[in-house]
Amino acid sequence: MQCIIFSEEHCNPENLYPFHLTRHIQEIRLGILTIREKWERTLGLEGFSKWEGDYKETERSFVIDNSIPSGTYLLLHANILPNPELAQAIRALQPGEALIHEQAGAIALHFDARDVSSLHKIKVHQTIPYAGPLLAINAPWHIFQLNDQAIRLDFELLTANRESAPISSTNQVLGNHPVFLEEGVQMEACVLNASAGPIYIGANAEIMEGSCLRGPVAIGANAVLKMGSKIYGATTIGPYCMAGGEIKNTVMMGYSNKAHEGYLGDAVIGEWCNLGAGTSASNVKNNAGPILIYHPPSEGGRASVGNKCGLIMGDYSRSAINTCFNTGTVVGVSSSVFGTGLLPKYIPHFSWGAEGIRKYELNRALRDIDNWKKWKNSSLSPREQNILKYIYDNY
Repeated sequence: MQCIIFSEEHCNPENLYPFHLTRHIQEIRLGILTIREKWERTLGLEGFSKWEGDYKETERSFVIDNSIPSGTYLLLHANILPNPELAQAIRALQPGEALIHEQAGAIALHFDARDVSSLHKIKVHQTIPYAGPLLAINAPWHIFQLNDQAIRLDFELLTANRESAPISSTNQVLGNHPVFLEEGVQMEACVLNASAGPIYIGANAEIMEGSCLRGPVAIGANAVLKMGSKIYGATTIGPYCMAGGEIKNTVMMGYSNKAHEGYLGDAVIGEWCNLGAGTSASNVKNNAGPILIYHPPSEGGRASVGNKCGLIMGDYSRSAINTCFNTGTVVGVSSSVFGTGLLPKYIPHFSWGAEGIRKYELNRALRDIDNWKKWKNSSLSPREQNILKYIYDNY
C-alpha cells in the first residue's frame, strides 16, 4: 500500500460537533496522538484526506478518480482508532478486499488504482468480516470516554523497544505501570503515581515542582504544567498546552491553556483555547442523574451522555477569569465567554459574552486569535481564516 486515505463518508462527522467544523476527523487528538498519527505509526504509511470539495481541504487532500497514480491504497474510515487486532486484519487485506464490521459497517478498503472508474467510484471484489475489538469516536463525549484506552494503546505504540530518558531522583515514582519520558523533559520534585496506568511525558515538556500526576496520563511535547498541578487519569494535555489546577479525565487537544486554579473534568478542549484564572466546569448534576447536552444531530438537538460530562469547547474559544460552566456545557468555535453565575449550557459560535446578545465581529475575532497565537510563536494562516469565515457565514 502506498498511503492511507482517510474518508469521512459514512462517519457522520457532524456527530462530532463542534470539533468537525475546524478539522477533518482524523486530526482529532485523544490518547497521545491524533487519529492520523496513530494509523501512520501503526501501518508505517503516510496519511491523506479523501478530497470532498469542501471548505476544509488542504494540500493533504487526495482526489480518488481515474487519474490516480498506479499502485494500491488503503481507504480508511477516519473515526476508527487502531488496535493490534484491527491493524493485523487490515495488513492482511488484498487489493479489492474491504473489511466489514457487523455494527460499524465498512472499515477499510485496500484498492488498486485500476479499480477506480471515476470520481469516488471504486470496485470492491470481496468483503472480509471483522469481529474483533473496535474503538470508534461517534460523538464528542467519546473523546474523553475512550481516552483511558487510547492512552494505553498509544503508550505501547510509542514506547515499544525504547528506553525512557532518565527520571531525576528528586521525583517520586509510584506504581507498577511504566513511566516514559522523551528527551528534553524538565521535571523536579514531582509525584508520578503509575498505580492505575502509564504516564507519558513528551519531548521538551516542563513539569513544574509540586505537580502530581496519576496515570493514565499523557503530556504532549513542549507542554507546561504549572506548579502544584493535580492531573488525574485519564487526561491528555496536548502539545504546547499550558495546564494547572485540578484536571481529570480530560483531553486538551493542543496549544490551549488552563494555566491556573479551577476544576476541569470529563471534558474536551479544542485547540487554541484559553480558560481564564479560576475557571471551573461542573461535570456532575446535583441529583447525580443523566446529563443532556446540546448536540444538533440528535433528535431535538439534545443527547444523553451518561452521568458525567463537563465542558466541551470548540477551537479558538476563551473564558474570562472565574467563569463557571454548567454541567455538560457546549461552547462553539471562536467565542469569548464571560458572565456572572452559571452560564447557559450552549454558547454559540462567535459569541461575545454568554447570553448571545452580541456576536463577536469576524475581523475582531481573527485579530484576537492571531494575538493569542503569537504567544506561542505562531500566526493565523490564510486557511484558518477561510475556515473561520465559512463557519461565521454558515453556522
